[in-house]
Amino acid sequence: MDIVKQISEELKIESWQTEAVIHMIDEGDTIPFIARYRKEKHGAMNDEALRNLSERLQYLRNLEEKKQQVMQTIEEQGKLTQELKKQIEEAMTQVAVEDLYRPYRPKRRTRAGIAKEKGLEGLAVFLTMQGMEDPKKEAQKYLSEEKGVASLEEAIEGAKDIIAESVGDDAAYRTYIRTYTMEHGILQSLAKDDTIKSVYEMYYQFEEAVSKIAGHRILAINRGEKEKILTVKIVIDTEPILRYLEQQKIIKKDSPCTIYIKEALEDSYKRLIAPAIEREIRNELTERAENSAITVFGKNLQQLLLQPPIAGQVVLGWDPGYAHGCKLAVVDSTGKVLDTAMVFPTEPRKKVEETKKIVKDFIDKYKVTVIAIGNGTASRESEQFIADFLKEASLSSLSYIIVNEAGASVYSASKLATEEFPQFEEWQRGAASLARRLQDPLAELVKIDPKSIGVGQYQHDMNQKKLTEALGNVVEDCVNKVGIDLNTASISLLEYVSGISKTVARNIVAYREEHGKFKNRRQLLKVGKLGPKAYEQAAGFLRILDGDNPFDATGVHPESYKAAEKLLEKTGFQLSDIKKAQQGAKLSLSIKKDDWQNYAKECNVGEMTLHDIVKELEKPGRDPRDEMPKPILRTDVLELKDLKPDMILKGTVRNVIDFGVFVDIGVHHDGLVHISQLSKDRFIKHPLEVVSVGDIVDVKVISVDIEKERIQLTMKL
Repeated sequence: MDIVKQISEELKIESWQTEAVIHMIDEGDTIPFIARYRKEKHGAMNDEALRNLSERLQYLRNLEEKKQQVMQTIEEQGKLTQELKKQIEEAMTQVAVEDLYRPYRPKRRTRAGIAKEKGLEGLAVFLTMQGMEDPKKEAQKYLSEEKGVASLEEAIEGAKDIIAESVGDDAAYRTYIRTYTMEHGILQSLAKDDTIKSVYEMYYQFEEAVSKIAGHRILAINRGEKEKILTVKIVIDTEPILRYLEQQKIIKKDSPCTIYIKEALEDSYKRLIAPAIEREIRNELTERAENSAITVFGKNLQQLLLQPPIAGQVVLGWDPGYAHGCKLAVVDSTGKVLDTAMVFPTEPRKKVEETKKIVKDFIDKYKVTVIAIGNGTASRESEQFIADFLKEASLSSLSYIIVNEAGASVYSASKLATEEFPQFEEWQRGAASLARRLQDPLAELVKIDPKSIGVGQYQHDMNQKKLTEALGNVVEDCVNKVGIDLNTASISLLEYVSGISKTVARNIVAYREEHGKFKNRRQLLKVGKLGPKAYEQAAGFLRILDGDNPFDATGVHPESYKAAEKLLEKTGFQLSDIKKAQQGAKLSLSIKKDDWQNYAKECNVGEMTLHDIVKELEKPGRDPRDEMPKPILRTDVLELKDLKPDMILKGTVRNVIDFGVFVDIGVHHDGLVHISQLSKDRFIKHPLEVVSVGDIVDVKVISVDIEKERIQLTMKL
């Protein structure tokens, strides 16, 4: 297989782009590095396209390896014909290779195998030839007490088993039947006991075409089956399939052998082919559903990680609870924990006045500017308490925000949290983490296993290795898109930087603690196990905000420093102007449209790289997250009973799933905007076409079910 040609056609890119990216991947370059600093080499493909290319490359290389193994095994059996070799070489999927390999794969003892041991292969060939002689007369020759063939019926049944297995092993037949079942099959789920109440009730008597069923339904049905609530199968009209097999195998309809061939074909399909095809199709449906869910999960995670930081704020983190109290932590604008406390404003203790005093003392003493409330247990009551308290204390300048606390408990009990806060108990770490999530979501959320962050659906039901890898890639892309401060970044953040392993991340922090702040990027080469290749991959993503060289505070790669200096010189600026721009001064390297090519040539860089350098120098240390919508700060609270149909509210998108989006509108329960309610102007295939996690949207209330605590919203205003 020509892998370059195949990938180029699939991804609709030029062969030179594919070749260049493959070469860079093989050289050890990371996707973020290739995307950001090698644009000329691959034509400015984005991270997502490069990841797709990398994944496809790995699949096709594995496929080629599989083909070689299969051909070698068949060759060792002395059965590799030129025709079979050609078929294997031209196979485009692992399934196709497996189909071709099936007849040659070592088998467990089968009915056909036993029949062959009894010497019935000749009778099977006789039946297959479909002559006009009497099969029973021919079967007489195969009776043998020694071989265990006691009757004519046994002999013919054994021969039919051999025919059934050979049909079941035929790659062309399996391909046809698989395709037919995919196109015409019905996925059916039924309740084992339809009197039991469960979340799967809509699937108690459910049927949908295999070709049309949505991914989220597949995952829900799979879970219901796993929990032994549903039985699931693929229903198909078998007549056309048996007719197809007969057309392939029956050559003389009037032969006395034909009846036995028909019986063998029916047995082959029902006993051997159909169960295997059903398993394969359900696996394929599950894999597709998982891939789709992982993509959505990844997009949601990306948006969550790229939420804009609330910089320069002193935050009171509030981790709500009932019997075990609400846990508080105050952190300063740098994320340092100043104080912690446990209060009991909710049931059962309800020490309201005592809580008010502690909160007021914290606000006064540490000049708290915003309160971050976790959205877990007792969040609603905590929010009500804070809203009432702010009114009562006339603290109109102080506001609060609801923070997604998914994974906070996982983090607070982790080894990492213990190392970071050795002097604190779990509850203190959890509250501090909530406060820091508001200040810098990315820096805090990278400390948590991405699967525990809770944006997506059915994440625990899918291939965990694939999910972990995909979400890890998302975090890596986000960290490198934003860039990180080399002198403040945690080990958790550093290990997601292009080219930096966990060991090197630890070594960077150890070097920083021993030698003090990094003054320039070149110092990285003194860090243990960080060689020239890792430096090349990582340097551009690491920022030094007050170092020796102003370029170190930007996303300009050290390999382009000479080009950046030349550019400043040509546009009449100096290095000192970069420092001024860092402090807020305006810097505009005005280059006329017709001059870009000449400037790039004189600076000895490509035009795309030159554009990136200009962008970085005009806004040194810029944070792409600043362009994201700012979170909604609140001072008052709504209750479910306050909501009325047609009420228009502003909310934050908390989660995006296949059939809609959940929006936080300031009550304890998020409202659902069904996919059909996302746009009045066009048909929406997936909610991600319209919204992302963190978006601020206007919604209208359709209905409120107080008993079920459900809110139906629309964005068709």
